[in-house]
Amino acid sequence: MARVLLLHSMYGLRPAVLQAAERLRAAGHEVHVPDLYDGRVVDTSEAGIEIKEEIGRDELLRRAVAAAAPLVGEGGLVYAGFSLGGSLAQNLAFADAKAAGLLLLHGTSDMADDVSTDIPVQLHVADPDTYEPVDWLNAWYLRMRRAGADVEIFRYRGAGHLFTDPDLPDHDAEAAERAWTIALDFLDSL
Repeated sequence: MARVLLLHSMYGLRPAVLQAAERLRAAGHEVHVPDLYDGRVVDTSEAGIEIKEEIGRDELLRRAVAAAAPLVGEGGLVYAGFSLGGSLAQNLAFADAKAAGLLLLHGTSDMADDVSTDIPVQLHVADPDTYEPVDWLNAWYLRMRRAGADVEIFRYRGAGHLFTDPDLPDHDAEAAERAWTIALDFLDSL
């Protein structure tokens, strides 16, 4: 059983995030899903960007750290997130010496040159993805490998950015099901 901190996208804590948490729980994992937007949920990327900018990156990271803090002491936490949540999860995982893994859905983050980690990392991303261009992903992969991470990238040709969310136009049922099957195997292996 993996212990998972699952962080939502810039759309907020949408039903799809709660459904994902339930899917992971049904597979036997302990899942914690904080609301970094204080109850605000949106249906467009423009509105999501507006809330994200209003709150600010530093404050979102502070809220994510506060959500993780009570869980970290138990050790072996898997950090996971959707898009913006993936970016935050990546930062949290690198700061936790006891992190058990990093599961990224639709998003990554930049990293310092001196990052060192040996955690397993799995990324699921649309191909192409306007938020995660190929050049960025290639550079991200190389930096993750140089940092020591055991990293896998799964690309989903023709899927939209947030293809796992059935209530958004990006949704791709086949890609989502494939991503969840692979992600559950990943969590089971940790």
